[in-house]
Amino acid sequence: MKAVLFDLDRTLIDLQTYTDYGAALEDVEFMIGSWDDPPAPATDWDAPTQRCMSILVALSGDPRWDNVSEAIAFHEMAAVTASHAMPRLEEALELAQDIPRAVVTLVAEAPARAVLARHGVDIPVLVPRRPDLRPKPAADQLLEACRLLDVAPSVTVMIGDSTWDAEAAAGAGCGFVGVAATRDGANRFGSGVIAAGDLAVALEVAGRAV
Repeated sequence: MKAVLFDLDRTLIDLQTYTDYGAALEDVEFMIGSWDDPPAPATDWDAPTQRCMSILVALSGDPRWDNVSEAIAFHEMAAVTASHAMPRLEEALELAQDIPRAVVTLVAEAPARAVLARHGVDIPVLVPRRPDLRPKPAADQLLEACRLLDVAPSVTVMIGDSTWDAEAAAGAGCGFVGVAATRDGANRFGSGVIAAGDLAVALEVAGRAV
């Protein structure tokens, strides 16, 4: 492994638990009315979170995307102060300190930067959701991170908590190591996916994955 990409939410820091995606969904549905749901991998996210992220995927390239993202970001930002670090975050960051690294996240840029700063996560390369990149589970965000790090996807490992991260890594040609956000989370990736019980172990495994 020559570089590592981290998902943010429930991989480095738990923001999702404290974000009122139910209220965000109400705001979005009021704004846009209807949309066509895209095919997407099942996750262990709660229904409002899955719905909000699926809408962002569905509206990729749509002029309504910016307003929808901003509406969801309002609720993400409100959760920053309540967020908490995932287990063994500090140890994992120490293990990764000499490796080119980036954060690739479905969270909007402002709350992503705010929550990383709050928890002292010094990873300068951030690829949040943006209108010019198809969001995970597409590969675009990961490929952009590899471009910014100037590394090939084939020598890069993505660490994430969801099947969307795993699918994005496969599409980009990156390695993937799953990390359990919940007690049974490691079992949700399915066969053929390497999964670890916490972030530090995931990083150790990632070092052997490519």
